[in-house]
Amino acid sequence: MTVNYKKLMMVGMTGVVASAMVVGCGKAEDKKTASTSAPSAAATATSAAKQEPVSLEFWTISLQPKFNDYFNKLIADYKVIHPNVSIDWKDFPYDALQSKLLTSVASGNTPDVVNLNTELGNQMGSKGALVDFNQYLKPEEKGLYFDGIFNSTVLNGKAYGLPWYTGLSLMFYNKKLVEKAGLDPKNPPKTMDELISWATQIKAKTGASGWAEQVGAKFFTLEGVPILSADKKKAAFNDAKGIAAVEAKVKLYKDGINPKEDANFDKQVQYYSSEQVAFQLSGSTFINRIKTAAPEIYANTLAAPIPTGKAGDRTSNTMNIAVPAKSKNVKEAVEFAKFVTNAKAQLDFSKAANTLPSTKDSAKDVFFTQTDGTLEAQAKLASVQGLDKATDALLGVEKAADVNKAVQKHLQNVFLNNADVKTELDAAAKEVNDLLAQ
Repeated sequence: MTVNYKKLMMVGMTGVVASAMVVGCGKAEDKKTASTSAPSAAATATSAAKQEPVSLEFWTISLQPKFNDYFNKLIADYKVIHPNVSIDWKDFPYDALQSKLLTSVASGNTPDVVNLNTELGNQMGSKGALVDFNQYLKPEEKGLYFDGIFNSTVLNGKAYGLPWYTGLSLMFYNKKLVEKAGLDPKNPPKTMDELISWATQIKAKTGASGWAEQVGAKFFTLEGVPILSADKKKAAFNDAKGIAAVEAKVKLYKDGINPKEDANFDKQVQYYSSEQVAFQLSGSTFINRIKTAAPEIYANTLAAPIPTGKAGDRTSNTMNIAVPAKSKNVKEAVEFAKFVTNAKAQLDFSKAANTLPSTKDSAKDVFFTQTDGTLEAQAKLASVQGLDKATDALLGVEKAADVNKAVQKHLQNVFLNNADVKTELDAAAKEVNDLLAQ
């Protein structure tokens, strides 16, 4: 069983936080009551036996019924060490959860623990709708998570979610084309600059292009160019650095390193399976597609961590566990959020759902480190190896999806239609500024 990851992350970019939330939100700081300590199971059980019963409402996104067994066991295990706490687990499609959550925040009748992607989590956190975990975690508890993924939930010094399961793209490459170009497939490129160098050599020696892709706003993130200003009130990509990055990319299209096409995933599979490109940058779902579409190419494919961009990061898509500030049981909710995202629980969920963990100890397990030489095993190992530089690329504004679309549209005009770089970036910046001003 596999989490429908792409769908979950895409819907998470709709980025709508109702103004009602602002009205309905209190200050997270007023809810600070929990201890950051992690008592032993026995001590907790003894203490809990003397406490009043507590019922926590826990919302997740599209995980029932596939993972009922996992969550039923998770909740039963929590009940053993917290016998006074009952968990009422509810699961919704993303759109329904978002709507219900915004309504609940406005009314003050929120769930206690909720599953959010990083973009929506930070939008809600910035409105004071979520608990700041920095007030409840010791430094060593924060250190359990990969730094870049944990810090993706931090906005203005406040951590609005505990990282849960995550996803990361990989680099797949055609061993035969690499060797034909005189390159060593055992030492694949580690940065985008190295990848461009390899792709240029492969193009010259074999005629194959580098990789096909869809144009998106994440281009700027990979180039280390911020899309928005630090205060998130205006566009920041139409400066000299942004123009230079776009002009460099235009040259890659002109030189045939990237096919001049806005290639969706199906088209990317076609390019790779016909050896028109040597690389594929995508998630592990690509394996089954290439295995079916071109078995001989599948047999000749290797996997490695996706090269880092100019900023030294790899973009990930992470689901988090958050606690609404209006929860009536913040202390118990924080403890349950920590339990759901601890290393053992994340490892077990990774095994059940074929996801990546956000905790360092989970990634050390033999489940991720052993390989039988298959492409599937290589991909799992490469994914885990890439987590050390993973970070969510998010805007943290209500109209994030609209901002991304505006930037994407004008980048397409440049890359695919030969439009003037500065003219298009200025036009994109105006659209973004208008969106942010609404």
